[in-house]
Formats: sequence, structure tokens, C-alpha cells
Amino acid sequence: MKIMVPVKQVAALDEDFEFRDDELDVDEDFLLYDLNEWDDFSLEEAMLIKEKAPEGTVEVVVVSVGPDRVDESLRKCLAKGADRAIRVWDDAMEGSDSITVGGILAAVAKKESPGMIFAGVQSSDAANGSTGIAVAAALGWPHAAVVAGLEYAPDANTAVARRELEGGTLQEVEVACPAVLTIQLGINKPRYASLRGIKQAAAKPIEEVSLGDLGLTPADVGAGVALSRVRRMYVPPKGRAAMIEGTPAEQAARIIEIIKEFKGE
Repeated sequence: MKIMVPVKQVAALDEDFEFRDDELDVDEDFLLYDLNEWDDFSLEEAMLIKEKAPEGTVEVVVVSVGPDRVDESLRKCLAKGADRAIRVWDDAMEGSDSITVGGILAAVAKKESPGMIFAGVQSSDAANGSTGIAVAAALGWPHAAVVAGLEYAPDANTAVARRELEGGTLQEVEVACPAVLTIQLGINKPRYASLRGIKQAAAKPIEEVSLGDLGLTPADVGAGVALSRVRRMYVPPKGRAAMIEGTPAEQAARIIEIIKEFKGE
């Protein structure tokens, strides 16, 4: 039985940064890259299931969409116990949005035939929270989002997921398998990679998959088919605060004046 874990290498800002000339993103020289925090928890959940199962019966495969630098994050996953790592990339994928990436990951799933897919709820940089659900939609699989607790045995026909809702409420649902689950922070305690694991990961190959290998073409990916795009990235001007004095009626009247001034009335 195979568990597929999509992972993402996310970007964080250095203290000082500059935008690219086209104002569509931060200049890459000012970005720091690391494994997405949510994906650390989804990988750990897959590892826990693997360790409880008879030896050799569960395989954990991590998959990422991105250029060569993503190998570093994939090797972190291998160091923590993942069995295989797959990286998908083609220059035509540049500009793909989360829905398109979901379609790419679904194509990998069709090739790998996993019994379950565990994705992080969201990424710490874009925070769309849609990639895992897009994978489920592309595959036509059941899904459960924001999973904070899980009861699942390998090759079982169903899984019981405890979903985190607004206000700290939990909802327990039974999901038919195979399914896509998006894993929430705090469901477990991610492990640290051991020195032995790091050395073993350095020697393991990372499988590189192209669009053609997945039955896709450049026309299926990239900014041209994205349902959302960045129009401009900038630092907003700093505003200023002011105390409004007077009686409640006077304060309300002044607020109305401010709103009209803002609207240019």
C-alpha cells in the first residue's frame, strides 16, 4: 500500500528585500527556502501509519512540483523516513497556480496509484489552502480538509477523520478510501531527521518526472491556464491613526465625514 505526500518548498522573506523589475514577485536573491510547515505534519502522519503496519507493507512517496532547488526539501523528507522522492518540473510550469499544481499532482497520483494522499492544509507563503482539494477534484476522490485527528489502517475501505472547524469545534467524518486528506498543524509531533537518515538521504536518488511522463503538455500548465495570477506586488503606504474626540454622536458624525473624504465625496 502506498501513501503519497505532496510537499512544497516555500519562500520566506529575508529582513531586507527588493521586488523584481516586473513587480510580480520578490527578487529571488532575497528569499529563504524551506520545507512547508504543514507538509512536515502530513509526512509525519504517513510515517506513523507506516511504522504501525507490518514491515514492508506501506510505502511513503513524497512528491513536489518545482525546479532543482526543491531537491533540498525532498531530501529532508527522505531523511525523515520517506521511501521515495519525486520532483516534477518543466519550464512551462512557471506561473502555474494552486489549481494547476493540483492537476499536476493528480497526474502523478494516476501514475503512482497510491491508496491515500496526505497533503498539508496550506502553504506558509501563498496560504491558498486549495492544492489538496484540487488534487481530489481532479482524481474524483473523496476528501476531508483540515484534519486534526485520524483513524486509518492501511488498505482499509474507510478512514475516520476529525476535522477542525471554526471556533475550535471538531467534526468527525467517515471517508471512503482512497481519499485525499489535508492535514492540520498539531495532529502529531514531527520528528527530527537523524544523522544516519541524513546520510542515507544524500545517497538516495530523486526521481525526475517531465510533463510528457505524466501525459501532459506545456498547454496544460503555466500562467496561460492559471485561474488566478499576481497583478502587482508592493509595500502598501503606511497610514496614520487619530483619536476621535467628543460625544458618541459627534464621533459617529466624524466617522461619516472621514468615510466620505476617503470616497472623494
